[in-house]
Amino acid sequence: MKNNNDYKGKKILIIGLAKSGYAAARILDRLGADIVVNDIVPLEENAQAKELKRMGIEVICGSHPLSLLEKDFELIVKNPGIRYDNPLIAEAIERNIPVITEVELAWKISEAELIGITGSNGKTTTTMLITEMLNGGEKKPLAAGNIGTVVSEVAETAEADSIIVTELSSFQLMGTIEFRPKIAVLLNLFDAHLDYHGTKDAYVAAKAKIFRNQTKEDFLVYNADDELVSAIVATSESTCIPFSRKKQLEIGACIKDGEIYFNHEPVISLSNIALPGVHNLENILAAVATAKLVGIDNEWIERVLTTFHGVKHRLEYVETLNGRKFYNDSKATNLLATEKAISAFHEPVILLAGGLDRGNGFDELIPILQKHVKAVVSFGETRKKIQEVAEKAGIQHTKIVSNMEEAVDAAYRISDKGDIILLSPACASWDQYKTFEERGDMFVNSVHKLKV
Repeated sequence: MKNNNDYKGKKILIIGLAKSGYAAARILDRLGADIVVNDIVPLEENAQAKELKRMGIEVICGSHPLSLLEKDFELIVKNPGIRYDNPLIAEAIERNIPVITEVELAWKISEAELIGITGSNGKTTTTMLITEMLNGGEKKPLAAGNIGTVVSEVAETAEADSIIVTELSSFQLMGTIEFRPKIAVLLNLFDAHLDYHGTKDAYVAAKAKIFRNQTKEDFLVYNADDELVSAIVATSESTCIPFSRKKQLEIGACIKDGEIYFNHEPVISLSNIALPGVHNLENILAAVATAKLVGIDNEWIERVLTTFHGVKHRLEYVETLNGRKFYNDSKATNLLATEKAISAFHEPVILLAGGLDRGNGFDELIPILQKHVKAVVSFGETRKKIQEVAEKAGIQHTKIVSNMEEAVDAAYRISDKGDIILLSPACASWDQYKTFEERGDMFVNSVHKLKV
């Protein structure tokens, strides 16, 4: 960790603990900042807050009182999940107090170079692919961010001979000021998290922060097939490296004659790639471009792509029972992710979908439902909306259920040999489950119960 003097003696408020707030508190305390930690969970139920208090850090729990701002803080570090319309955050912004997420802190203290990956879909798969590919290079890759380990926690111990590969959400990026990755990867953009950002323009602006501070010395790997991505990339100062599944490119990664190319050099035949799904080709192209920029040789890239079968909860193969194949795509929390998951299969699909109602409609799914889906089982807050869209698409078999076990059982009863039973919810999980991982695990467990 760099001995960063930017924070020494500085009055800093940390709002929201969980992993990121706890890591930020420990690091800033070590850097000599004068910090106060504020978390909504009462102290008696808050193990992290108790630990920080034992370290001598001032901790205020149970609410977010506006009176905190009378302490004249110079900086606020916000948990990414706390929205900007939170009264305490909104008042801080009104008072011109800078509000950051721990990603900014991570960049400031890191001795290692950083690769940042963002987009509406495919971030986790691409981050995992890049990390695996970079294992064949001179610098040790360290995966961090939305993929699991807090970025600042990784940056705290990362040395100069490492490279941090970071999955970044719009929530994290919105709270950056000087953040500047050596390589930024922008996969795709469409309507998402509008309940958090308010407008699509605000969402896109948050994503664009991944490259806003880059210069010609830095690289921006971007999806040339996405019109919105291409439009905002045109405003960057970065050295831009495109990838395309549809077009042949002079520079960057593309597909030609059944092979993936990078800058006119064949890298791997498509027939040798283990990861299923047309949409995953975009993730693969982005990863190949990034790996080549870091200097990874084709032999190692091919080794990764012939053995990498995917990420848990992202088109994860679960089981084949009596000729029916089950796939867990619980990480599909928006429409595009579900559309791509369905299109990965040529067989008839029985779709399990539903979850948190963010106020959006589902009509965009109608074309893909008409093409591939024979039945829809819906659950959660959006169950009726999804059933209505399925009926609009002309799907005759629809069913509303209360929970995942009922959904799996209903899908299996409807199915025939050769069908795909796919959990791809198109919604966040928070109406019934704490995380999409918990929802996916419930699906997997319910599938296994069918064997009993």
